[in-house]
Amino acid sequence: MLGKSVISLDDLSIPQITDLLHKAQYIDAHRREVAHACDGRVLATLFYEPSTRTRLSFETAMLRLGGKVIGFAGAQLASVTKGESIADTLKTVSNYVDVVAIRHPKEGAALVASRAASVPVINAGDGGHMHPTQTLADLATLQSRFGRVTDLTVGLCGDLMFGRTVHSLIETLCRFGNVRFVLISPDELKTPQYVLDRIDATPSCSYVEVKDLVSVIGDLDVLYMTRVQKERFFNEDDYLRLRDTYILDEDKLALAKEHMAVLHPLPRVNEIAVEVDDDPRAAYFEQVKNGMLMRMALESTVMGDELPGYEPFENKEVQA
Repeated sequence: MLGKSVISLDDLSIPQITDLLHKAQYIDAHRREVAHACDGRVLATLFYEPSTRTRLSFETAMLRLGGKVIGFAGAQLASVTKGESIADTLKTVSNYVDVVAIRHPKEGAALVASRAASVPVINAGDGGHMHPTQTLADLATLQSRFGRVTDLTVGLCGDLMFGRTVHSLIETLCRFGNVRFVLISPDELKTPQYVLDRIDATPSCSYVEVKDLVSVIGDLDVLYMTRVQKERFFNEDDYLRLRDTYILDEDKLALAKEHMAVLHPLPRVNEIAVEVDDDPRAAYFEQVKNGMLMRMALESTVMGDELPGYEPFENKEVQA
């Protein structure tokens, strides 16, 4: 992976993703040992649209590895306001840094950036298209909670039509195989056909579509919540009728397995009651930590910086 850009998780093999998962766990257990793994390195965070968690996560990842960070947050702070192209910005910034993380509102912008840059580019989200490091955070949370990312019943709830994190997670879990999906949404926000086709194309995976969370929550190992957005509905009556069906509270959680994990890509609005935060099954803030650890693993890997004491998992058997 030395020098490799990561625009989507299709850029990585399953053994490479598995190695990153184990590397993140190693980093978490050996914070002091890896604190200087990237001494002298510089990360550029080029964020053409606002972000809190993702930008801070990328920056903290580099700082915890001993490197430094430059960049901007908001297109108004960049030379794009003077008419500079993404390609020219990347050709320029490549002279300053060792790796770039870019977020942009236009789909395909990260790919353009990677082709122009002479250093690795990591996609931190391009429009409604790809957000690969969020999916890595999701996978790391499953790995942390269950010791595996396969042989699980995964419920995805809420906006399954427009949620890029949902589509990316489903497609990546299908690459690992042996996952049962329970797709919980109103008719207005059902999973797109191309995502269902991806599940159908994986012999070891299956899915069911349901409208009622309560009826299936007891079957789930994982519940991945998303926000039901009012603007996605054709009329307000439908929204008001359906929104409370997809709010997770203590009463619904009482019907779930003792060790079910609740995930959410954040930000949360009202789809998970605050009272759930204190339940040990709530894993969404753990996801934030795992996102930082996965970015530490990814940044150090694409730059070719070894972590003291870490032994790669790439040659070990991976379930496919």
